[in-house]
Amino acid sequence: MKHANRISRRRAVVAVICVLAVFAAFVIRLIDIQVVSAAQLRADAAEKTSSELVVYGERGDIVDTNGTVLAGSVMRYDLTVAPVNVNAFKRTDDKGKTVKVSVEQAASEIGKIVGKSGKDILDIVNGALDENPDSLYALIATSLDVDQYQAIVDLHIPWLYPKKHPGRFYPNGAIAGNLIGFVGSDGEPLAGAERYMNSCLASQDGTQAYQRGKDGVAIPGSMQTTTPAVDGGTLKLTIDADLEWYAAQRVAEQVTATNATWGVVSVMEASTGKLRAVAEYPSVDPNDVAASNPNDRGSRAFTWPYEPGSTFKTLLAASLIDAGLADPATHVLADGWYRPANGAQIKDSFAHGPLPLTLTGVLAESSNTGISQLGERMPAKQRYEYLKKFGIGTPTAVGFPAESGGVLHDWQNWDNQTYYATMFGQGLSATAIQTLNAYQALANGGVKMPASIIEGCTHPDGTVTNVPSEKGTRVVSKKAADLTVQMLESVVTDGHFGTTMEIPGYRVAAKSGTAQQGDGSGGLKSTYIVSMTGMAPADNPQYVVSVTIANPTTIRSSAAAAPTFQQVMTQVLKSYGVPPSTEPAPNWPTRY
Repeated sequence: MKHANRISRRRAVVAVICVLAVFAAFVIRLIDIQVVSAAQLRADAAEKTSSELVVYGERGDIVDTNGTVLAGSVMRYDLTVAPVNVNAFKRTDDKGKTVKVSVEQAASEIGKIVGKSGKDILDIVNGALDENPDSLYALIATSLDVDQYQAIVDLHIPWLYPKKHPGRFYPNGAIAGNLIGFVGSDGEPLAGAERYMNSCLASQDGTQAYQRGKDGVAIPGSMQTTTPAVDGGTLKLTIDADLEWYAAQRVAEQVTATNATWGVVSVMEASTGKLRAVAEYPSVDPNDVAASNPNDRGSRAFTWPYEPGSTFKTLLAASLIDAGLADPATHVLADGWYRPANGAQIKDSFAHGPLPLTLTGVLAESSNTGISQLGERMPAKQRYEYLKKFGIGTPTAVGFPAESGGVLHDWQNWDNQTYYATMFGQGLSATAIQTLNAYQALANGGVKMPASIIEGCTHPDGTVTNVPSEKGTRVVSKKAADLTVQMLESVVTDGHFGTTMEIPGYRVAAKSGTAQQGDGSGGLKSTYIVSMTGMAPADNPQYVVSVTIANPTTIRSSAAAAPTFQQVMTQVLKSYGVPPSTEPAPNWPTRY
């Protein structure tokens, strides 16, 4: 009996020791978990259950000079699914009855909203599961709009997860599309102001951290912002959206009517150099870039230089007057052909005998032979320097993507023919905006202002950057500029355009250009680029308008550009409430 009691006590002691040992082990393990290894274990657990979300900053708006939105951001949604959780589910129908929804039915419903078949949806899910049987992610569709998003939400499918991100929209479609540009599907800016002003518009994404459950869904209350998102700035253009729309309609009509290849209409404020419209046809709709020809996705106004033709006679006339080498009444006997001693050959666009023209008449008749004889009075180097001051051969201050400076060879490299050809806009090239800017200098009393399409960038903190320079450069004297503008009135009143360019109540000054284009092999194409550039009111110029039409076939002269010039200039004067002319034109004589 005593022996049995001793055995029982020993068993009890052993049991107690075992219990104490187990307890001690638990205590040691608990201490290890909660104290010794706590930090590492928490980190390991967080790594397995925590996730981060990108919080998208909103790309800045592009607005016109009046604040009208030309490009803005809108919320888009990418639709994802957790393939491992894709199963039949129950939901309540419109009558309040609980119904079972099969995977096939759900896939079909999703497909109808996102533009895919039910089979397409199932293929995505099954493909993800084939790669990873425990897959929690597969992408079903991208960039869904708000209506599509709401339709998806209304399906109440538990294993669908819409993820929002900002997208881009352009409310005016192709209007100013060449200027505004566009972004790619990944949000990267690809063209226009979207690209070259990206430093203003770009946002900075932030992050949010959260803990996820076994099903991959965020645990309520666990979301924390780790890095805040920063929105982009608002880019304000000098463009007037209403005037841009009007100019776009007119150039589209004329390009179509003349069976031309393309056209540009640009409007510049004379005193500031601000571009109020740069309308092009064909243009690009930034909402549907793929629908446009790749050649139409940039801005020809800035990137396509061409031989401007007779519009450059105006620049030579102003230079001659500024240098004291001529005046509006200077005489020249202009024949149909002129063969100078250096062997060059110059002819006018129409056959005629000797014409007793003044410098004013040379511009009115657009005589190549007349301007060539008068241009001989100025040394080539000096004439070259005037062209440089007018901005020829150098890109404008706009800095548009791929902007061209045109071609102006050094005067020392001019051959005998080029020496004369550059007097009437050939043997060199310029963009539509360069020519417009040169005429702006004349309209502004001889002071050339930096061309601009940007008024400034307003950042989220209220600071404003990218404000264009207001410092002009004198090209010719005010007297020379004013006299040149007065001479250009004769093109409208005594030229070959009849009443086409007249605007009742206003004195209008303009010059035409018709230039046959080189074929790149030393020859000439059978096509022309025609233009009309001018200003109004001529007694106090406020706006400069330029119209360029490429390769018209029904009208192959600058007459193709004249009606559009008159229409757009009329609208400009009306839109900005420019008072009519109050002084009569000087009517410089065109012949002697």
